[in-house]
Amino acid sequence: MDKTFIIDEERKQRIGFDEVIYGASKSVALLKNILKEYSDKNENVLVTKLQEDKAKVLLKIYKNAFYETDSGIFTLANIKIEENGSAKVGIISAGSSDIGVANEAYYTLSYMGVQSRIIHDVGVAGLHRLLNKLEELKTFDVLIVVAGFEGALPTVIGGLLPQPIIGVPTSVGYGSAKEGETALHAMLTSCANGITVVNIDNGYGAAMSAFRMIKLLNK
Repeated sequence: MDKTFIIDEERKQRIGFDEVIYGASKSVALLKNILKEYSDKNENVLVTKLQEDKAKVLLKIYKNAFYETDSGIFTLANIKIEENGSAKVGIISAGSSDIGVANEAYYTLSYMGVQSRIIHDVGVAGLHRLLNKLEELKTFDVLIVVAGFEGALPTVIGGLLPQPIIGVPTSVGYGSAKEGETALHAMLTSCANGITVVNIDNGYGAAMSAFRMIKLLNK
């Protein structure tokens, strides 16, 4: 195996979940070596932000692997998706342009064994759509709120609902949206109390924040 990457074998013992592989910056050759290490041990692994061209190569090697194009999520073994109506985490996206980041959070949580549900396209430009979903949103323990442009949605939800809220700014929007920087700054300066904010397009990071919260709630 290429020793430029050393698997953290003890991470699960320390913090409760295995190492996750950031795929965007890694070559296909390195990814092959990493995945072989897990495959030889008959273990699953989560790869994030994996580009489609790399995924096509890896899917030819690992026939039972899972890959979702919009999110860039890849796993060696298929993800078990459970939908029995008892989702712990609600993932709210402002618009259809945010679907990739919302899906990244959804599939990460599924990999971690936490059931979630995505509610798409309830941004502030159509506030009535959000208001129509409030009763459903009250049923979740944690809310992940994904928004680009001016990033106002987490603030609005933070003023309406009491759960922990994790804001995810996305790199969606025209000119002065600045590839998500405007949404990020808006969420960081929100007047709604207690909102947690992750980095731009970081659906994975939001999912892992929610996972830590859910673990504590279940303890």
